[in-house]
Amino acid sequence: MKKIALFVFLFFSIQTFASYILIPMDADSQKNHLKAYGITYWTLEKQQKVKWLLNYRGGSFLLPDIEEIKRECQIRGVSFEVLSTSAAEAILTEISSPSKNMEAVVLEKAPKIAVYTPNGKQPWDDAVTMVLTYAEIPYETVYDEKVLDDELLLYDWLHLHHEDFTGQYGKFYRAYRSAPWYIEEKKNAEALASKLGYSKVSEEKRDVALKIRDYVVGGGFMFAMCSATDSFDIALSAEGIDICEPMFDGDGSDANYQSKINYNSTFAFTDYILERSPMVYEFSSIDMTQKRSIAKQTDYFTLMDFSAKWDPVPTMLCQNHTALVKGFMGQTTSFTREQIKSNVLVMGENKTNGEAKYIHGIKGKGFFTFYGGHDPEDYTHRVGDPKTELDLHPTSPGYRLILNNVLFPAARKKKQKT
Repeated sequence: MKKIALFVFLFFSIQTFASYILIPMDADSQKNHLKAYGITYWTLEKQQKVKWLLNYRGGSFLLPDIEEIKRECQIRGVSFEVLSTSAAEAILTEISSPSKNMEAVVLEKAPKIAVYTPNGKQPWDDAVTMVLTYAEIPYETVYDEKVLDDELLLYDWLHLHHEDFTGQYGKFYRAYRSAPWYIEEKKNAEALASKLGYSKVSEEKRDVALKIRDYVVGGGFMFAMCSATDSFDIALSAEGIDICEPMFDGDGSDANYQSKINYNSTFAFTDYILERSPMVYEFSSIDMTQKRSIAKQTDYFTLMDFSAKWDPVPTMLCQNHTALVKGFMGQTTSFTREQIKSNVLVMGENKTNGEAKYIHGIKGKGFFTFYGGHDPEDYTHRVGDPKTELDLHPTSPGYRLILNNVLFPAARKKKQKT
């Protein structure tokens, strides 16, 4: 009996003095939001579960109080607080209240991440690879050969680098057709297509897009920015149709190809008009870049407010310490609202003109998120511009949206109501 009593005493003593680590994600308490995601990912890699406290202090994280985690936070410069069990339970009780638009979502396993990008691309060519590197979240790269060999099945989350899936080499023809880098990239793309058994780059890219589609339909998570968003959908809708002019693929495009576009094949967009001219730096009417007239000083987009308990997926993807995020441009800056399918959720929009910046949808068993623009902290990123130094932007709301998507596949799965 004495041994039993001692065990009970020790058990309750451990419970009384056990504690948790809270990584706050509000504006005032966290000095490095981006690296906080890296700490959360690192904790998941150590087979420790994390609770993502949706809408609580900017989407904070609740971790077990392990000395190694605290030390890692100190090394990476991430702010944290140590909570007693009773304090943590009080927070969870508050979050569970029906009157609070909050939810605690369990993160179970570090997702395996792939970035679709060609060899030779530098990390600073793409915002996602840059922030993954900065946050110290590991990723692997894949490109056409691996995609066509079905290696996407090895990954939980896929990011599409700023690719042109239509085979028009980014529509850079007018400005850069004589530039050595453009000539080299075109040559490399043609050589890869030939190696893989294709006579045209556009045909090879189409099959890559179809493989990525199958990956998502089968349950994968896909995230894309800038031109990888609309060019991906255009490639799917143009299956079996030649939309490329001679300077891109050596022969003319199909007559009246616009009338043959199959909008049923796309993920997000519909009823768009393709840009036929190779001299215009634009793919279609999906993009708002040339249609908007907003000054940089007033270019902001607003994140939507969702029900954390009923719509946890978009709530997760919108976690931030501010609802108003600085806009930024790209080849595809934002999306024409009227050309977004009705079953696709707009999560961020510019209130000035109604354009959509940040959208999300379900395809088969999987999910996709499209985010307009090139670099959240470089308003008009251009070819040859220096890389963004994220040490200067450790609390960037625009970059936080990317990292929300990275953690999304780690969440415990339950039937979604979105």
